[in-house]
Amino acid sequence: MRLAVAQIITGACPAANLELIREYATRAKAAGAELVVFPEAAMRAFGNSLTDIAEPLDGPWANGVRAIARDLDITVIAGMFTPGDGGRVRNTLIVTGPGTDTSYDKIHLFDAFGFAESESVDAGTSPVTFELNGTVIGLATCYDVRFPALFTANARAGAQVNVVCASWGAGEGKTDQWDLLVRARAVDSTTFVVACGQGNPASIGLPAAGAAPTGIGHSAVVSPLGSPLVTLGEEPELAVVDIDPAAITDVRAKLPVLANARSL
Repeated sequence: MRLAVAQIITGACPAANLELIREYATRAKAAGAELVVFPEAAMRAFGNSLTDIAEPLDGPWANGVRAIARDLDITVIAGMFTPGDGGRVRNTLIVTGPGTDTSYDKIHLFDAFGFAESESVDAGTSPVTFELNGTVIGLATCYDVRFPALFTANARAGAQVNVVCASWGAGEGKTDQWDLLVRARAVDSTTFVVACGQGNPASIGLPAAGAAPTGIGHSAVVSPLGSPLVTLGEEPELAVVDIDPAAITDVRAKLPVLANARSL
C-alpha cells in the first residue's frame, strides 16, 4: 500500500482549509498514493470557535472532502467537527474514497496540560475500523494515542494499520512523548501506525493560540515492531511511503502479544 501523510497547518477558515486538503491530496495522488491522511482539526485549527462551524457528515464541508476524494480517486482521512450533545461538538475523522464512507468520533478527550477539551467536545463511544483494498485500518485521534486499549481493540477487529490524526500540544517533553507513544502503540498492537499531526505554526511564523494544542509536527509512519519508516520535522510537508500489510502475519507469529495477552 502506498500512502501519504499530509502534515499541514490549518487556520480559521474552513473553505481555505478545504483547498489545502485539495492541494495536498492532488500531490499525494500524483505520487501514486491510494490513501492520504490529514491531521485532526483539518476543518478549523484549535484556538478558534468550533460550534459555529460544526456540521453534520452530510454537510457542505464534508461533502467537499468527498468531492476531492471522488475527483482524485483517492481515499482521504481528515479531522472535522460535527454537532454533539449539550451545545458541544464532536471531534470527528471523516474517511471517504472509492467504496468507503465512514467516520470516527474521538473517544478520549484532552483534559490535560491546562486544556479542557471536554468543555467544548462531546466524546465518542466506539472504535472504528474500515477496509481499503483488502487492508483493515483502525482510527484514533491525538490524545487517544495515550490509551493502548483502543489500538489493541482495533487490531483485534482485524486492523493491520492504525491511523492517528493529531494536533499535538506543545510543551516541555511533549515531542519526546509523542514519538514514544506512537512507536509504543505500534508494538502494543503489532500494527503499522500512521501518525499525522498538524505542523508547528511557529515554523511558518504564526503566533501561539494560548493553551490550544495547535501542533508540533513530527508526523511519522512506524513499523509493527516500532521502527520509524518515515519521520517529519515541524514544517508543512507531504511524505509518501510504501507499507506491506501482509507483513503483519509474520510479525504476529514472532511477537504474539495479542494472542498472549491475559485479562487481569
